[in-house]
This record gives sequence, C-alpha cells and structure tokens, in this order.
Amino acid sequence: MICKKRDDYLEWPEYFMAVAFLSAQRSKDPNSQVGACIVNSEKKIVGIGYNGMPNGCSDDLLPWTRTADNKLNTKYPYVCHAELNAIMNKNSADVKGCSIYVALFPCNECAKLIIQAGIQEVIFMSDKYHDTPEMIAARRLFDLAGILYRKFKPKCSKIIIDFDSINSKPSQKPL
Repeated sequence: MICKKRDDYLEWPEYFMAVAFLSAQRSKDPNSQVGACIVNSEKKIVGIGYNGMPNGCSDDLLPWTRTADNKLNTKYPYVCHAELNAIMNKNSADVKGCSIYVALFPCNECAKLIIQAGIQEVIFMSDKYHDTPEMIAARRLFDLAGILYRKFKPKCSKIIIDFDSINSKPSQKPL
C-alpha cells in the first residue's frame, strides 16, 4: 500500500493569519479581539501580539468601554494594540524586512510603529474602519514609506482546532 502525503494542509499565509487570529483569543477586550503575527523572509514567526492593557496595569482597574462622557473613562487612552505588542514581543534582534499579518488594518499610531520597526509588508484581514481619519492617515504613511499592504484572501473561511484529534488512531486509506 502506498501512503501519500496530505494535500489539505495549511499553506503559509493561512497559517500565519491563523496564528494572528489565535493570538487575538488572548485579548480580554469585550468588543474587539485583534491579533498580529510578524514573519521574517525565512517564514519564521518572530513576534506575536494581541490587544490588551500594558504589562503591570491591572485590566480590572482600567475601563474597557468604547464610549463615555470623558475619553479617560474609555479604553482608548490605555489599550496597547496587537501590532505594538507583536513588535515589543519580538524574539529576534529586529523585525526589519518582515511582514506582519494582522486581523484588522492598522491605525495611524500602529502604522508609525510598523514603519519605524522596518516592517516591509502588512497583510490584513479586515478593513472595516477604512474611511476613518486614522486609517486614511495610516495608508498615507504606508504609501510615503513604501510599505506594501494588502487584504488577505483566505483559501478557506474556517480553521478548526480539535484538541481531541491527536487521540484518534491514524487511518490508512487505500489509494
């Protein structure tokens, strides 16, 4: 009996975007969970991150709300975005020349960090805030800095992680 390799494995882009989405599951934000995955030219992950409060700052003592009478009572002055965390959590000397896979198109603040870090390409899943000033500014900055950005087009819409699958016996299907 001949045993052939699987042909339904994850391709690299789906794998890296899935890592970004899996990282997003660590976020405690009740409204938006965003993840980022930085990859070098050798297809090695060099940083991951998700949106959350800064290290050492209790996320029980800071607000998670999107709107309030006073901006200081919203999450916006406090939360660290996934891109910032991925850059800060890098596990190599630098991220120059890398690509970043991110669930949501970066805001202008993250665009500045991406540019300053030397990241060359942004691959994003959603651009739902496309027409906001922050996203318009981000695209302007990326264009000026020569940073490529493109919408991710997945080959499949779902990836299921089944922790029980490792316990199933392998089946040898005849060809």
